[in-house]
Amino acid sequence: MELPTLPTTAPSRLLSRPGAVAGEGLEAPVAVHYGDPMREQRLLEEGLAVVDLSNRDVVTVTGPDRLSWLHSLTTQHLLGLEPRQSREALVLSPKGHVEHSLHVVDDGVTTWITTEPGAGQALADWLDRMRFMLRVEVALVTDGWAVLGEPHASESIDGEPLAWRDPWPDLVGDTTAYGPVDGHPGTERAWREVLVPRADLVAAVGDRPLAGLWAAEALRVAAWRPRLGLETDHRTIVHELDWLRTAVHLHKGCYRGQETVARVHNLGRPPRRLVFLHLDGSGHVLPEQGSEVRAGDRVVGRVTSVARHHVDGPIALAVIKRNTDPTLELLVDDLSAAQTVIVAP
Repeated sequence: MELPTLPTTAPSRLLSRPGAVAGEGLEAPVAVHYGDPMREQRLLEEGLAVVDLSNRDVVTVTGPDRLSWLHSLTTQHLLGLEPRQSREALVLSPKGHVEHSLHVVDDGVTTWITTEPGAGQALADWLDRMRFMLRVEVALVTDGWAVLGEPHASESIDGEPLAWRDPWPDLVGDTTAYGPVDGHPGTERAWREVLVPRADLVAAVGDRPLAGLWAAEALRVAAWRPRLGLETDHRTIVHELDWLRTAVHLHKGCYRGQETVARVHNLGRPPRRLVFLHLDGSGHVLPEQGSEVRAGDRVVGRVTSVARHHVDGPIALAVIKRNTDPTLELLVDDLSAAQTVIVAP
């Protein structure tokens, strides 16, 4: 799915905090950093900081059929989802390509979905078209609700604001991994998205230190965590990104795109694979997202996310051709890039 390039929400009130530097494009409503991105990363790793994600879109689904309906449309098993229990789900095209990413949590009355900045309207419109005669109502509620990122691995409890807990990199339900299970770096990253009324955003942060998007993204890249619109393009299938482990239930019944998921899982390997890159840190400029990845003179893929990590220096995720030799040192904008295999060749 191609995301819009312009922001769909107003600038966050947290941009008035000292040192706040606004992002560009879809990140323009929030801060990419507050003056010291490396310190902000360390505060996140220590579980102390909070990240303004109020540019993310929020969609709600109400009605007695909501969970069974979403179960039938998405890649995830959602029947019997308990209040405050989080799930990740995807919407695929009929040919199995990733179209929407859903961070799902139910409060017993309403199913709350957060999705990528700029993706909410398209998701809400598509869901609305799929209602038919079922007892469900879909609403885009980004104007009234905001998201905060917290470095915590627990589900929300009664008395707390509702939160979606990131399951990455656990194997959720009847699924499989295309990357390592033991020793996965994502186990070191605790993360959840807290839903708060937009009018209460500043109060919800309180006196906690803020970390910007750059800090959060550096820890995401280091955890090999894929994102819609960055690691995906119009032909992405879930196997290429090791996304089955948290977002795809392999035996839940029919849903759009299931045939591709099953065929690749049962009969072969995906045509491309996600890889982690350690970039040469001798320069001061990071490559752009979308930069070509080359093996010698041959283009083998593209950079999908890039960040500067407070320990590892310049790092990136890239999607490359599956048969690229994993022992090769690759090039990105003439910078050497050492591979760490994520999805096995």
